[in-house]
Amino acid sequence: MPQVVEIYDDRLRVIVSTDASLQKLANGAVHSEGPVYMHEDDSVVWSDAHGNRLLRWSPANKVTVLRDPSDYQSGNYRDLEGRLVACSSGLRAIIRQEQNGEWKVLVDHYQGKRLNSPNDLVVKSDGTIWFTDPPYGITEPNQGYGGEQEQSGSYVYRFDPATGEIYHVVTDMVRPNGLAFSPDESLLYVSDSAAFNIPGGPHHIRVYDVVDGRWAKNGRVFAVIEPGQPDGIRVDEHGNVFTSSQDSVQVYAPDGTRLGKIFVPEVCANLTFGGKERDCLFITAGHSLYAIDLNTRGVRQ
Repeated sequence: MPQVVEIYDDRLRVIVSTDASLQKLANGAVHSEGPVYMHEDDSVVWSDAHGNRLLRWSPANKVTVLRDPSDYQSGNYRDLEGRLVACSSGLRAIIRQEQNGEWKVLVDHYQGKRLNSPNDLVVKSDGTIWFTDPPYGITEPNQGYGGEQEQSGSYVYRFDPATGEIYHVVTDMVRPNGLAFSPDESLLYVSDSAAFNIPGGPHHIRVYDVVDGRWAKNGRVFAVIEPGQPDGIRVDEHGNVFTSSQDSVQVYAPDGTRLGKIFVPEVCANLTFGGKERDCLFITAGHSLYAIDLNTRGVRQ
């Protein structure tokens, strides 16, 4: 069996067993992205971002198609009422599935101009949606419907669906992509994936202090990710940061030390915690969905 876990720091031994096995749960996607765990039926919903579909895996039914086309849905999350909220790179919007099953556009403009193409999002404990807005749905033919960029840059936004208030909280990144809060929501981690198509572009994770629950301040580099670049990020209950990379899920301690890697045989795009105890890591990579059991639990999603 190929090695799954590579340890650089003994703190990783508490997080994942060295003999842990990686399971392939599903394949057949063009490009797997944005997994979210559904505790009601122990299933995982994820995006076939380049295939323009939304998929679901469950132990009972294996893979089913939830939306086709999905308007190039990418990142997915659940709000405080359990509704699925998502980034639509095609509609250039944040969308939400209502209780009747219909999808509703929550926000698609900022200061009278269209958003670029929202990519990933998280829901804070106050119900606000924080999301990244790189231009991939505009610039990449397999990630959206194209068009002209109207915003002056690629930012991270805070959107309050209760009031409609939206403003940018991060403006100093080139291509913000994945994001996650620390367990107490005092820190916001954001990946910059600019190296994907900008030679010499950043391929790191930045961390910001969350001020008054509304603002991201004091940005600094948390970790440079290689090989490849970071995309999706998740954080466990102890504040350890799990990030996708070209060859693996890389695990970092809160102090920025790289603890080790969980190797994945396809290029890893995103990840989420799930299972009844939130101790299973689900990974979207290449054409597939993978899972590995851990000795730690993820924060609420």
